[in-house]
Amino acid sequence: MTSTDTLDTHPLGGPALPQERRLVTAIPGPRSQQLLERKAAAVPAGVGHTVPIEAVAAGGGVVVDADGNSLIDLGSGIAVTGVGNAHPAVVAAVQAQAAQFTHTCFMISPYESYVAVAEALNRVTPGSHAKKSALFNSGAEAVENAVKIARKFTKRQAVVAFDHGYHGRTNLTMALTAKAMPYKSGFGPFASEIYRAPLSYPYRDGLTGAEAAKRAISLIEKQVGADNLAAMIIEPIQGEGGFIVPADGFLPALVEWCRDNGVVFIADEVQTGFARTGAMFASEHFGIVPDLITTAKGIAGGLPLAAVTGRAEIMDASHTGGLGGTYGGNPIACAAALASIDAFENDGLLERARRIGELLTDRLRALQATDARVGDVRGHGAMIAAEFIDPVTGEPDAALTAAVAKACIAEGVIVLTCGTYGNVIRFLPPLSIPDDLLHEGLDVVAAALAAQP
Repeated sequence: MTSTDTLDTHPLGGPALPQERRLVTAIPGPRSQQLLERKAAAVPAGVGHTVPIEAVAAGGGVVVDADGNSLIDLGSGIAVTGVGNAHPAVVAAVQAQAAQFTHTCFMISPYESYVAVAEALNRVTPGSHAKKSALFNSGAEAVENAVKIARKFTKRQAVVAFDHGYHGRTNLTMALTAKAMPYKSGFGPFASEIYRAPLSYPYRDGLTGAEAAKRAISLIEKQVGADNLAAMIIEPIQGEGGFIVPADGFLPALVEWCRDNGVVFIADEVQTGFARTGAMFASEHFGIVPDLITTAKGIAGGLPLAAVTGRAEIMDASHTGGLGGTYGGNPIACAAALASIDAFENDGLLERARRIGELLTDRLRALQATDARVGDVRGHGAMIAAEFIDPVTGEPDAALTAAVAKACIAEGVIVLTCGTYGNVIRFLPPLSIPDDLLHEGLDVVAAALAAQP
């Protein structure tokens, strides 16, 4: 509880909340507990929560609850508030647009901000080829539409996804997602013509990128057949699957194979996009140019917006009326996106993400050097993870991971777990977090780990 800077003077902006970890009650406090009781009565049990608080304000690197507790935010609402919660330019853009009109449906009466977002996405996504973009509401919806577009373009049906991948909670995206619990179990049957290939997971498979790509391609050719395959979809860095960074050469080899076989390569950058990894898009780290790229989360500073951006000839494959949706590209979300993209490009956020990545990696690797239960530290930019293991067997330790996360939250630090085996803590701080607050959050993580038997 040492940081006292406020965002009045912070260069990345945001509401003027004291940038401090402050616990005035146990978590949850009485007011938060009241809301949780109302939630239990009114909201289905399937809609869970990670942090037992009633959030009332957020900005910089903190979330404030109804009891006056101020928690260090190392999750950004799962990589959404990259520009910082309630970024002033985003707030101003939302207010101005809401005062003009809130909805017409772009398919009924088009408006300029939708087109401007599409133009911006066509410009900032990887590749210099002609592109077009269509806007939607969520990452899952973007993925569904990317698959639709690829199937229409190729006139093929099969789609390959990868081990440890996460692509959403709709029927098709559940089929693409690798992890059964909690995302798929009991919700089938799922969409057909979905196949799964092995991912490059350097910490666990020990393969080079070329070896891992050869393994995946061999399976695809034998079990699916290139002539049947419409698309290959992959997160350049796995998100929910554990922040797995593939070995060098893996993704370029897949892209080359797709090009040679007329397969649409889809990069799912819903979690990795918009400066999160220290590049505007994670594909840039691997030198790949996707045919289609799906985005959401960080695109609009917290408002619901998603997109599919891709090669113009592929995007134009659909017949008129085949793409769209009532709320897709909502004018308020588009206004927020334009303000957010401007901040990503002009407020030094790429550099800030890289700085956060250096700080996180240095601290976590120092922890790894003194505690064998930290098996791996990996990631890029402000998307870093620590994988926890049994130091004797090397097996994933989900119980330790859950205990550390629970202890951190009790001490006022929001951390999120992930991984197919439930043994990874992912660090996704907003890019507006001050260094000293980030250090303090990591101090709490280190203490929580040390306290576990």
